[in-house]
Amino acid sequence: MSTWMKRKGQVPFSAGLTMDVLIVGSIAYDSVASPIGHVNDALGGSATYAGLACSFHAKRLSLEHVGLVGVVGEDFAEKDRTLLSDCGLDLRGIETAAGETFRWKGSYHGTMAEAQTHETHLNVFEHFEPKVPVSHQSPQITFCANLHPALQASVLQQAIPQRLSMLDTMNLWIDIALDSLIEVMEKVDLVIINDGEVRMLADDENLIRAARKVIEMIGVQTLIVKRGEHGVIAFHGSDIISLPAFPTEKVVDPTGCGDTFAGSIAAHLASGTGALSRDELRQALLAATVSASFTLESFGIEGLHSMTEEQYNQRLSMFRQMLN
Repeated sequence: MSTWMKRKGQVPFSAGLTMDVLIVGSIAYDSVASPIGHVNDALGGSATYAGLACSFHAKRLSLEHVGLVGVVGEDFAEKDRTLLSDCGLDLRGIETAAGETFRWKGSYHGTMAEAQTHETHLNVFEHFEPKVPVSHQSPQITFCANLHPALQASVLQQAIPQRLSMLDTMNLWIDIALDSLIEVMEKVDLVIINDGEVRMLADDENLIRAARKVIEMIGVQTLIVKRGEHGVIAFHGSDIISLPAFPTEKVVDPTGCGDTFAGSIAAHLASGTGALSRDELRQALLAATVSASFTLESFGIEGLHSMTEEQYNQRLSMFRQMLN
């Protein structure tokens, strides 16, 4: 049993209780190389990283129910299913399909700002059609992790959040499914995107101007722009929040940092009520930035999964002191 469940004494999900966060995305096995070393067939995927981060913060915030929707193959290891379950994630939305689990192989070089993809095998993910269980259809937060925009739209039709909806995306969908992407972005309350994608969407190299164009284009209430080693800038109504990245010398594997970031935000927003305030958003961004720094320091999910509450609180305190 994971240290998270041991510490909090989490009980299994009970039907009839409200789902706090619903996360829909990929569950994968990643093979990654960086200047530090390499790992083969490590548990990964956008739903995995986002779910583990969300679950960690859910315990801290006295939330109980984080559900995943995704697909795995018949080769998905029982130990990995147990790991996700032991961390408090509700897996009733995980489908096991005939075939192999989604696999990705990539490497990082130089500044390690962006991965070089060597192989992508969608396998069972190629024909994935999200099916949200009835018990998951009215969460506080619906988070569509990186998926084809048409699948994100399907999720948003099935799971109507009580507070707000959010999505992440990638440059591929801007290239091949722009109209569908714009359409689904118009349906959510919060969009998470990186700086390169904002510039692509707006066709403008000036980040602030590009972000304003995207907000006007899709009419979103909150736009969060990830800037890698340069931190994050968020646009919320007339407010702008800018935070640096947490400084770390140990950069091992950036895979999953953005998903960790998003999952952390989802948990914090699920703990609130009413209209999203600037201060609430800022606190969520602080937590997300610190959480992602743990993911960065190890291959795969190891840094995130082994993060303790004491370690997190210590790093969060350091980060706040830096900003004062």
